[in-house]
This record gives sequence, structure tokens and C-alpha cells, in this order.
Amino acid sequence: MFKRSKVTDGTGTGQGAAAENEVGIRKKSRVPGVMITQFIETLPEGKSHPDFTRKPIALTIQEGKFAFFKAIVTGEPKPTVAWSRNNGDVSDTSKYQSKYDANSNEHTFEMPNVTAAQADTYKCFATNEFGQAVVTVVLNVIEVGYKKNKPQQTVKEAISGFKKVLRKSKVRPKSEQTEKKDGELDPKFWELLLSADKKDYERLCAEYGVTDFRWMLKKLNEMKKEREEEQAEFVRNISSLRHIRVNVDGTASFEIDMDLIEQSHSIFLYKDGEMIPYTKELGNTMKHSLRKVGRKYIFSMRDLRPEDGGFYQLDVENVNIFSTDFKIPMVDFVVKIQEVKAQEREDAVFECVLSIPLAKISWFGKNLPLEQGDKYDIEVSEDKHIHRLVVKDCIVIDKGIYSACAGIQSCNAWLVVEADKDTDKGKKSVRKTTKAGGSGINLQKVAQEQHEKLEKQKEELKEQIKAVPPPEPPKPIQEMTVKPEPAPAPAPAPAINVQETTVKPEPAPAPAPAPAINESVITCGLSDIYCLRGKSAELKVTMNMDCAGTWFKDGQPLSAGAGISISKDSTSHMLTFKNCQDDNSGVYRFVSGDQSTQGKVTVGDVPEFDPDDLHKFCKPLTVRVGQNATFKMPFAPQEALIVNWSKNGTDVKDGGGVKIVREPNHSRLLFRDCLRGDAGEITIQLKTPFGAAEATSQLFVLDRPGPPEGPVETLETTTSLIEIEWKPPKDNGGCPITNYVIERQQEGHSLWTKLGHVSGDKTTFKDRNVTHGKKYSYRIYAENSEGLGDSLETADSIMAGIMILSGPPGTPQVVSTSKTCITLMWTPPEDDRGVPVIGYQLEKRKKDTNQWISLNAVNEPIEDVNYAVKEITEGAEYEFRVLAINESGAGDPSPPSAMVCAKNPNMRPYFKDPEDFIVVRAGNSARVKILYEGEPPPEITWLKDDEPLPPWIKIINSEGMSQLVIPSSKRSDSAIYTIIAKNSVGQASFDVEVRVTDEPKSPGPVELEQTVHGKVVITWVPSPDQELDDRLYYTVAQRDSNTRVWKTVADRLSTNTHTVNNILPGLEYHFRIFAKNDMGLSDPSQSPTWGMNSNRVPITYNGINSTHISFERPPSILVPLKVHAPPKGYQVYMTCAVRGFPTPTVSWFLNDQCINSDSNYYITNSFGVCCMYILRVRQKDSGEYKVVAVNSFGKAECSTKLIVKE
Repeated sequence: MFKRSKVTDGTGTGQGAAAENEVGIRKKSRVPGVMITQFIETLPEGKSHPDFTRKPIALTIQEGKFAFFKAIVTGEPKPTVAWSRNNGDVSDTSKYQSKYDANSNEHTFEMPNVTAAQADTYKCFATNEFGQAVVTVVLNVIEVGYKKNKPQQTVKEAISGFKKVLRKSKVRPKSEQTEKKDGELDPKFWELLLSADKKDYERLCAEYGVTDFRWMLKKLNEMKKEREEEQAEFVRNISSLRHIRVNVDGTASFEIDMDLIEQSHSIFLYKDGEMIPYTKELGNTMKHSLRKVGRKYIFSMRDLRPEDGGFYQLDVENVNIFSTDFKIPMVDFVVKIQEVKAQEREDAVFECVLSIPLAKISWFGKNLPLEQGDKYDIEVSEDKHIHRLVVKDCIVIDKGIYSACAGIQSCNAWLVVEADKDTDKGKKSVRKTTKAGGSGINLQKVAQEQHEKLEKQKEELKEQIKAVPPPEPPKPIQEMTVKPEPAPAPAPAPAINVQETTVKPEPAPAPAPAPAINESVITCGLSDIYCLRGKSAELKVTMNMDCAGTWFKDGQPLSAGAGISISKDSTSHMLTFKNCQDDNSGVYRFVSGDQSTQGKVTVGDVPEFDPDDLHKFCKPLTVRVGQNATFKMPFAPQEALIVNWSKNGTDVKDGGGVKIVREPNHSRLLFRDCLRGDAGEITIQLKTPFGAAEATSQLFVLDRPGPPEGPVETLETTTSLIEIEWKPPKDNGGCPITNYVIERQQEGHSLWTKLGHVSGDKTTFKDRNVTHGKKYSYRIYAENSEGLGDSLETADSIMAGIMILSGPPGTPQVVSTSKTCITLMWTPPEDDRGVPVIGYQLEKRKKDTNQWISLNAVNEPIEDVNYAVKEITEGAEYEFRVLAINESGAGDPSPPSAMVCAKNPNMRPYFKDPEDFIVVRAGNSARVKILYEGEPPPEITWLKDDEPLPPWIKIINSEGMSQLVIPSSKRSDSAIYTIIAKNSVGQASFDVEVRVTDEPKSPGPVELEQTVHGKVVITWVPSPDQELDDRLYYTVAQRDSNTRVWKTVADRLSTNTHTVNNILPGLEYHFRIFAKNDMGLSDPSQSPTWGMNSNRVPITYNGINSTHISFERPPSILVPLKVHAPPKGYQVYMTCAVRGFPTPTVSWFLNDQCINSDSNYYITNSFGVCCMYILRVRQKDSGEYKVVAVNSFGKAECSTKLIVKE
């Protein structure tokens, strides 16, 4: 029985209060997170309640971007879908749009230009008359820059609000980059080094012009230590960094193994310092996506274009984890690789020529990357234009598609491997020295022409540069500026690790550092805006206090008048345009004291099409396959105009057979060599910051029809007639089918004969010219006005009349036998009944069974009268029989052969690849495995030092293998173990040395002595294991006070003394002595310090005592908590600063209840800066918040109140 409950979920559009009173049955969905309510107890036959087959995926996106959710629902009758949000309405069509795609059955909920106010929990309802399905999804929006509609903030509150978008990486967006000073390194250099392998250091230094490697390594080690400390706050472990690369499917990806401390940590992706959105949903249409497999994070980018090249960074929260540089060379294939047909055991060659020289390109075979090795040779010409892949010693499984990738361009071709017909079946053919494939043209000539073309372009560019006159020095520009009286420098603040008070919002310019409390500060500055011509617009600046200010346009003071009004409301200063015109465009600046902010105003119109051009463009275009199709749309030139082409709603990218040309006054879309798949709805979109316009046309592509639908059915077969039937093709090529053409081939012949044709409305054909007992194959072609299409062929031959089978062959005779192969021979049948024998079918039957098993199919006959049978089991007995095959099939079987046993002839025992030395740690089990062969099976004996084995050593014998096992080995088990295998033919033996040992104990005390200047003699007491292990030796390591790096100065010493040279005066030296054996190193024995400290003279203080300074102090609150009153559902960020030594323990309390372990609050303590973050504040979060800091010297606390508004 199901539990019944009231339906109290939120209702979608079209549901009323009556639905809340229905009694529903809770049902479980196959998709996690979906809640289903069934309105009736028993569903009618063929009906079903709604359910989700694909639910919406949670999304985190930067504000201003395009956000959307997708869902697919099922149910009969078809359910209606509605959307809602927890804290707001979704009826505003300018912010929320619901769409449905009937082809893919996808329901889409779109939010163009998403804002922070739309961050919420959304619900999707699917409802029909039998039930309702509900699923929830969360939208997180990342805010960027100051917001004009926010209440007035102090500088510190503004800083707190923007902390989540401040990055610790020094790589900034282009809009925030400052002019680089001479000799200053690009920050990308250090970010790349932090994520690079050591083998890439030299390449990166050469690329960025760094020559002082020692300085670079020193600074890099310091930066790595700082970065690891920052990463440790969010990530436990990072490994397996794989830099970005282009894949064979046309995508680019980079990977990282990462173990997050909290799975709720946010992951951000940046390109050239700018955050880019991505999706975690597979198959999504977004350009960037994240896929997680275990600990591996795979970031992918699809639809690659040249502008996708750049500097990519992966951050967790505000800490950089991984950086990679994606460089896309502007390269294309002058000559592409061609299809290769090769024989077995022959080499296959793929060749291509590039437009620019490249040292390396990527090769792929059957979607897998290929590397230089035994199977593949990858060759590059001296001029680096010609690239070649050689597939050596081709076999049938090498058949497939091979690809060459250069940058984001790629080309592919088939490798077809044909079996060697000249080789006997069952035997391996001889390795061939010939090579198949190649481009078939003179690649050297093509590469030389391309090289000369590039050199000519370089020379022309040099001449153009020389012809340009040097620029005149810029003249100084007089600029009106407001220079207030300089304020006295403030006193230095105490060294407290708190949040900085300088903020650089985007895109407003950064305000100056926060002055004293009584000085004015801009809390909300100007940003660039776009205004529609004829509409009103406003610029607004907010100060922290009531003060005067001046407006400037393009450096000149501005006053009210001529459609411009200037007003002031307390701390807000407004500049209003009543009717925007072109002369209102410019750079506007507001100055108050020494504070200033500026923004650019651009006036324009929504793009439009000329009516005549639009009418011409909308006419459908019809072309044939292989022809080019061109769409051209003129438009008026406009600043910041973006032109986008799409087909059937999907963006069309430039590349392959598609060419997009963008000129100032028009755009052209070209489809080269059109295919049937290119047909569809073509759309052009003109988009500017002021709006967008679209125009749509149709492309029809005509082609030959596809093959008729099979299979071919046999309606009738007699001695003089065969009638067949088929189905029309799925694709008629865009034209009606006019005829069907029929061809025939007799079995055993290679010639196809045309029989005739039938009209397009008939799908049957009668062949009256057949011979009784013969087999025929048929091919059917469909024909339209464009020509003949591909053929449909019968799967099996069709016989005319009844079958005539051959008589039985002679009894099979056994030629030879072994445990893996039995060779047979027989004679042809005496009576072939008038039909020639084309081969034989061989069958086997195991002793004591009744089933005969075929060793080859009828369509794969054995052409000879002998055969080697390998499908046998050792020791089993078999009998065989043969059937003769003619055109009608397999005939009568021969009498069975004599019973034969699959076993080897007698042979002397021998051992297969044994090991003669084994090392085992004392206490572990020792296992010696020896493989052998012999017939009859030999008797196995083991000896220890030529004596019988002790009782605790076990011997495990199995077929072809013997194992000696010591369960818990001891040093006394070290010995020479001998295995003896003996049978009636002979015997064999083999010795294995087993060494049982353990990690050595450390050497004894170390003494240092200098007998000659510059040399020190090191002497140490031997390790206690020296007498027990004759393979033990010593290693000496040295470290001095200059480098402080341990290095090995002596190894494999069998004595207990060593002399160290090049001992310099004025340096301290330390030495370590290690004992080492087969198990590894011992712990080191440290030497006394040798050098300047050993000769230091003690200093007499003459009774003067040093003063001891104590840093211990009780906790104190440096920056207290502040009062917060946010609306319900908003974010809250509290912070304070605490100091004390020892470092105090900080606890947070809400109404005297500790909330440190409550997952609804995100609490951090970074060097005394204590922060608490609430993602969405609730009514129950109101109350008194208290921070308590405690150490061994005392306690300090501060408190504040949080009031949540409705």
C-alpha cells in the first residue's frame, strides 16, 4: 500500500486552490530529486503520470550572461510544464522566457542578461490529469562591479561586498592592466611556471626572455610555498596536471586531479583574467563545460575558433590552482592526407603539407593519440612544412580513420587494409618492404612554393614598415584639472592583517586609497553606458557625504542646458539627458575634491535591414550537391556591431566547408561543396549594445537518392523465375523517384549485368532469365532527376529452383598430432553429381558426445584437401568428418575418422624464463615461481643448499608451474634453492638464490679529522648488520652553510672511512652516513658540525644580563562587528579583527548558541581576520551574534545584531 498525503507543493500555471485539496499518492522517480504525486489510485491502461527523464541542472554564472535551465518530461496525456521561483515572480517576459522544442522534446527556461536579484531556488512543474512531478534547481549569480541601485555603503562595506570577486592572481583583464615598465616580467610567466613541469622551465624562460635561472628558481620556490599555503585552505591534494590540448573530436581540454576539502567550494574559470561561464551538464550547448570523473576534473571547450586562444586559469574560491596557455597557430592544410589502401604486412603512409612551418602536429588513429614507437613513425621535413605518419607492418585491425591536427585545423582519411590473398590460410605472410599511400603529388615542390610565398610576404611587410614615416612626438594637451590643497600624510597604522581599503570595481575606474574619516569618498562611480537615440538616460555618482562636485565632458567643464540637466540629492549627483543625440556621446567625468570617476556615453540605434535587401535575402535558395551556396546581407556600418550566422538555431562557425566574410557594410556566408546535411533554415543576426535584428532564409540542397530500404525479399523462386521486392529509400534527394535500376551477378562470377528498370511507383521485379540450381545476387538503384543513388544488395544469394548437393568425400586421415594442433587429409568425393566442388566444410565431435561442430562456415570453404585443426583441448579425443561444398551448399558428410587424442609427443623437461635471484624482506612471505614443460609431466623436487627442505617451507605444484613458498621468512632462509624436473625422457635442474634481509640499522657515531688542509677524514662505527649482510655498503652525504642542500659525495663504500676534498674555510659542513642494502637505506648517522662554528670563541658579557622580550598577550578586538539589516534571501558577510599571543581560539555565537559547526554558516579565520558568511539569510537568522576569542592569558569578545527585513 502507498502512503497517502495532501498535495501541498507549489502549483504551476493553470493550477488553482482546488488542486491543493486533492489526495495524492507519492511515487518514486527514476531520476533522483524528482517528487511525483499521483492524483488517482489506479491509472487507466495506456495512461501515466508525469515524470522527468532529464531534470534541470544547478547553475553558477556571472551576472550579465545568458542563463537557462533545460528539462525533458514524459507522461500520457502530454503534461504541461510551468516554472516558478521561491522568492519572486516569473511573469516578466523581459526577464523570463519559457520555450518548448517539439523536435527534441526539451522545455527551456531562459533568463537573458541575468542579474544578482534573480539568484534563487527555482521549481519546474509537470502536470496532467493523473499527477504532478516537481523538481527544484538553484541559480547562483556572481556579482561584478558597483551597483547603482544599492543603498549607500561605507568603503569597508563595499570592500566586504566585493571580496568574493577579488582574485589573488596577478593576471588581470585587459581593461585593468597598467602599462608595463621596462624590465618588468609579464605575470603570466610566473603563473605558467607554478603549473609547469621542470622540463618546460627552459622553454618558458626563453619565451619570456629570462636569463638568470638561479634568481628565477629562488623566487619560484618562494612563490610555490606561498601558493601551496593558499591552496591548502581549500584543496587537500593536487596531481596529474595536463595542460590544454586539442582533441581529435575538435574540442580542447585540460585536466587536473583535485581533492576538495569541501565539495561546496566554488570553481571558477578565467580567460586572460576575465571570468567565463561554464556548465556541468553533458551535451549542453554552452561553449565551456566541466566534467568530473572521480577526483579528475576535465574542462572542455567546443567549437574552437582562433579567438579562443589565450591564458586560461582555474580558481577554487579566490585561489589559483592551475594555469595553462592555449596558443592557436594560424595554420591550414595546403595538402590534406588521402585515403590509403594497403596489403597486410605492408607499410601505410599518410602525408600532408602545412601553410606555415610547424615543428610538431598531433596524429590520431581511431580517436586515440599516436606517438613515435615500434608501430608508428612520425616524420617532419627540414623546412617543417611536410609531415608524415607511417603505420608499419599493417594488419587488419589497423583499419580505421586516421587524423592530423594542426592548431584547430584537422583533416582525416581512411586506412583500408586488405588481406594478403597469396598467403595460405592459417600461415602468417612475409613482411613486405613496400609502402602504400602518400599524396600522389610532389610534396617537396608544394612545400617549396609555400615557403617562397611566406618569404615574399615577409619581405613585403618589411618594405611596408620601412615606408611608414616615424611618428611625430605627441604635443602636450592642456587639461583642466581640479587640484585641491594636499592633505597632511596620515600617521602610519599598526601592522594588522585586515582587508585592504582600495577597491578596483569593473568597469568603473579605481578610487583613490581611503582618506581620513572626514574626507569625501566616491562609493558608487561611473561606468560605460549605451543610450538609444531619442531616449532619456542618466549618469549617477554617490558620495559618502554631502559635498559639491563638478561634471566634465571630454575634459571641458559641463553645465546644465540644451537637453542636459544636473541635479543633486544629498550624497547623490545626477547628470540627465532628456533626449539623447549624437553630440551627447563622449567621456564624462565627475570631480569632487581629489576624488574623480569617469565613464563613456555612446548614443546609437538598434540595427536595421533595408526592406529590399531583406526581401531578396528571404527568398529560398536551391542548389545541387557539390555546388556552392552563398547568402549575402548588406547593412549600414555601425560601431561595435556583431554579426552572427546560424543554421536551424545552431551557430555556424568559420572553417571546413563554411566561409564567413565580414565587411564593414555587409556579411557573406558561403557553403562550399554543399551536402544534403547543409539544407535548413539560415539566419543572420546583427547585434549591438543597443539591440539586435534577425533575418531568415531557406537553403534546399538537391542530390541523388539514397539506397532503397532493405532487406530484399524473395517473393517467388522456380526453375525459370526469381521475383524480388524492396522498399523505397528514406532519402529521395529532394526530388521524386523516377526509376529503379536492377543489376544481377551469378555466384562465382565477378561481372554485374544490368537487367532493366521499373517505374518509381513499383518496388518489385521478376527475373525470368535464370538457370536451375544457380545462385544469383541482385543490386537495386533508385534514380531521380539528379541521377542514380547508391545500391541495395541482397544479403544472400538466391537459388533458382531446388539445390543439387555433392556426394561424400573420402574418410579423413590423421597426418600429425600435438596438444595444440591435429593435421588431417582427405580425398575429393567420387560423385560430385554434375556440379563442381568449390571447397570443403570440416566438422569435429568430441568423444562421448553426439554433437558435430563445424570448424568453418559454408561461405568460407576449405579450398585444399588438408587442414590443421587448432580448436582442440589438450588430452581430449576427437573424430572428424568432411562435407563437399558446391554452389547449392554443403553435401553429404564423409565417414568419420579414427578417434585421435590431442597430446604432445614425449619431450625432455625444460624451464621457461626463470629468475635466478630474489630479495625478500625478513618477516614477509617469499614465493619462488618456476614455469616448466615436459611430456610426460615431470616429477618436481626442491633442495635447499643441496639438502632436503625444512618442514616450514611449502611446495605448490600445478600443471606447468611449481611454487616454493616460505610463509614468514627469516634471515636463516637465505640460501641457494634448486628445482629438479625429471620424467622418463630426462631431467633438468635450475638454481635460484633467495636473499632474506631487512632495512639496515644506522651506522654508529661519526668522527671528523683534518690531516691535510682542505681535506676531512670521516670515520664511523659499522652498522650492526654489516656482519649479517655481505651486500651491505655505505653512502656519504654532505651539506654546507652556503647551499644548504644535501648531496651525495660517496656511494657503495665497503670501508668505514672516507676522505672528503675541497673543504673551504669559513663554511660550516655537515655529513650524514647511510647504510644501504637490497632493501634500501637506513636512517642517517649525523656528524658533528665542521667549520667556522667549531672554532668560535665564547663571548664574556662581564656581568651584563640580556633582556628577555615576551610577545605573549591576552586577546583583544581590533575591529569590532557591525550591525546588519539585510532583506530576506540576501547575502550577509560579517567580519572583525582579533589579535593575541598565543593565537586565540575564536568561536561564533547566535543568541548564546555556538554556530561554529553549523553548515548554514561559512566561518573562516585568516591571520586574525574572522569572517562569517550567510548565502541566503532567513528570518530565523535574526538575533545577537557574538565573537569570543580565548587564549591562556584571557578572553575578549564583541557582539552585534542582525535584523532580517521581510
